[in-house]
Amino acid sequence: MASSFEQMRANVGKLLRGIDRYNPENLATLERYVETQAKENAYDLEANLAVLKLYQFNPAYFQTTVTSQILLKALTNLPHTDFTLCKCMIDQTHVSFRDHSVHPRLSCTLTSCGHNNHHRPAGEMAVSQQEERPIRQILYLGNLLETCHFQSFWVLTVCRPPSLDQLEFVIKQPCQEHRWTGCHCYISDSQQDILCASLEENRELIDGITGFEDSVRKFICHVVGITYQNIEHRLLAEMLGDPLDTQVKVWMSKYGWTESEDGQIFIFNQEESVKPKNIVEKIDFESVSSIMATSQ
Repeated sequence: MASSFEQMRANVGKLLRGIDRYNPENLATLERYVETQAKENAYDLEANLAVLKLYQFNPAYFQTTVTSQILLKALTNLPHTDFTLCKCMIDQTHVSFRDHSVHPRLSCTLTSCGHNNHHRPAGEMAVSQQEERPIRQILYLGNLLETCHFQSFWVLTVCRPPSLDQLEFVIKQPCQEHRWTGCHCYISDSQQDILCASLEENRELIDGITGFEDSVRKFICHVVGITYQNIEHRLLAEMLGDPLDTQVKVWMSKYGWTESEDGQIFIFNQEESVKPKNIVEKIDFESVSSIMATSQ
C-alpha cells in the first residue's frame, strides 16, 4: 500500500505541471502536502518552492507555520542550497530581525544602532513580530549550521538549560543584523532567562519535523569528513549535539571512522584525496584559421 506522501506526490505533481501551479485555491492541498512531508520524513523541494511562490503572489494567504516547516525541511537537505532558495522567496517583512528578543543574542539596543520601528503602529508591530518569530529563529539556526557553529546550534535546540559557558559561546557569535555596525551586543541575567525560555520554542518547531536531528548530524558528519583528518572524541560528540556515546559510535560506524586509544578519531587522510588532473585542450584548425588569415 502506497504511503500518504506517495499518493499526494502524484496529485501534487499534476497540479505543478499546468497553470494551476499559480492558483491560490490549491494552497490548501499544497500546505497539507508540506505537513505530510514533515510527518513522514519525506521531501519535495519543487512543491515547497511553489507554496512560497504563491505566498509571494498572495500575501494575505501567508502561513507562518507552513513556511517554518518548509525552512526546516530545507535545512535537512544541507549542504545543498535549498535553504537559501527558500529563504530568498520569503518577503523581507517576515525575515528581518526587528525584534531582538527572538534573536539568541537577545539584546541589540535599537536606539544605539540608529534603528527604529516608529513607522508602524505599536499594536500591529507586536502582533506581526510574534507571528513571524519562528521564521526568524529558524533563519538564525540555519545561519549557525551554514557557518559551522554546530555547538551553538545544539545549545539552542537541545531541550535542556544551557550552562553559563554555553551561553557565553552563543553570545560570541556575530549579531545577524548589526555585525557590520559596531553594535555592542550584550546579554544580562534577565535575558539569559529569556534565552532559556526560547529553547523550548525552538524544540517545539523541530519536534514537528521527523528525522530532523539525524539529518543535521548527517550534514555535520559530511563537514567533518571533508575537513578533518583526526578529531577528538569529545569534540565530535559536541559537534553532534553531545548525544550518548553509543550514538557517536553509530555515526562513526556509518562513515567508517576509527578511534585510537588516546581518544583521537581517524577520519580520513585528506592528502590521499588530492588527485592530479590532466587538462587537455583540443583546438581544431577551423577555429584558428580566421585569426591566422588576419595576422598575415
